[in-house]
Amino acid sequence: MCDEHRISVPLNDDAVLALNAGDRVLLSGVILGARDAAHARLVDTLDRGERLPVDVQGQVIYYVGPAPAKAGFPIGSAGPTTSGRMDRYAPRLYAAGVKATIGKGYRSPEVRAAIAEHNALYLAAVGGTGALLSRRIVRADIVAYPELGPEALYALEVVDFPTVVVNDARGADLYEDARRAYRLSTSSDRSGRDRE
Repeated sequence: MCDEHRISVPLNDDAVLALNAGDRVLLSGVILGARDAAHARLVDTLDRGERLPVDVQGQVIYYVGPAPAKAGFPIGSAGPTTSGRMDRYAPRLYAAGVKATIGKGYRSPEVRAAIAEHNALYLAAVGGTGALLSRRIVRADIVAYPELGPEALYALEVVDFPTVVVNDARGADLYEDARRAYRLSTSSDRSGRDRE
């Protein structure tokens, strides 16, 4: 059975290990927003042995390139980017202290191994709901790489930001579990019909 959790960022090992694939998670606090270009710069900085422009210990990175904000709003539409685009960078950032990433879609075996190795998580946000998700972001500030425009590195203050655990720290995968359950249910349906 899947549970719902309200969790504050930054995350620690206890918070991460309390979660299982399939659990619903409402995040509150300040998370980072970044896409491909910002990820490339972060990893380049780490590879040069230099200090990152933000502290990533216990941090959550949301794969997002938000639309411009309308007057009176902190941010425009802010839907998740396909996570696979960040797979080449994710293991390095998990190793640097990131505790969770948020996006949509599958992760590579290398990313899933890094998640398990570093007691971390991969969370999914629902694609196509950027306007609704932006209502959970109460403040948005560019904290690095402003020249990248919407691909800059953001600090996003969120309240009850809705996600689902896809990959947990023990190696479970919600998508694989769901496919397995579907295959079992359809095979038992077929065998039941064969007996009739």
